[in-house]
Amino acid sequence: MISDQLKYINLSTRKKNGNYVDTPVWFAVDEQTNTLYIYSLKKAGKVKRIRNFPDVKIAACNYRGKLEAEWQSAKAELINDSEEIAAAYRFLRHKYGITFRIGDVFSWVVGNYHRRQIIKIYLTSVA
Repeated sequence: MISDQLKYINLSTRKKNGNYVDTPVWFAVDEQTNTLYIYSLKKAGKVKRIRNFPDVKIAACNYRGKLEAEWQSAKAELINDSEEIAAAYRFLRHKYGITFRIGDVFSWVVGNYHRRQIIKIYLTSVA
């Protein structure tokens, strides 16, 4: 299980040619449902790849993406429900505090705040 004490996970998404793209991301855990939430811009490559292939891999990593644990298989889901989006942001803001809130402000200023996509991750097994 991925601990909410970690700061980053590496999210590995599959391209149409079968290769994987690894991306270190911030995340927050909903301990009641044992799911993870991350966010990205809607037009980001990882969002497009998840739309095509929801099977992903995740692993604990550092801020550069260097793995600190074994890969785990997971499923990703793009979330569009406003209540679940609000809950995901609560988890992320609680975990990352002022750093996340500053990012919110800058995102709002440059016009990206409403271009974000919440991604829900369900663990399936160890890869």
